[in-house]
Amino acid sequence: VQLQASGGGLVQAGGSLRLSCVASTRTFWAYGLGWFRQAPGKEREFVSGISGTGGFTYYGDFVKGRFTVSRDDAQNTVYLQMNSLQPEDTAIYYCEARDRNLYSMDYANGDNYNYWGQGTLVTVSS
Repeated sequence: VQLQASGGGLVQAGGSLRLSCVASTRTFWAYGLGWFRQAPGKEREFVSGISGTGGFTYYGDFVKGRFTVSRDDAQNTVYLQMNSLQPEDTAIYYCEARDRNLYSMDYANGDNYNYWGQGTLVTVSS
């Protein structure tokens, strides 16, 4: 399965971006999906997760209502709408996928996914 993330770019503090990630699989609806990010010199960090069919969503503590994850199974795409972006949100954002649903506590651990994309760079200027 290949994952292609896009939508990153340069935005001013307070601005918004919507990231997209398209997956090459016929059974996308069954996949648990996650967004992670990694800033220079920092460890990878869980951003958000969404269960197969989108029934459950999960967010990292730092999100604080600013981001929304969603999926369109007809388009094999998962989205991350990011609002009120701050300079500390600057990072490469990666989408990851697991070919089944995960237990809720497992979405935040990148080791539980078996596919990941190349990432898209988000830069937030102050």
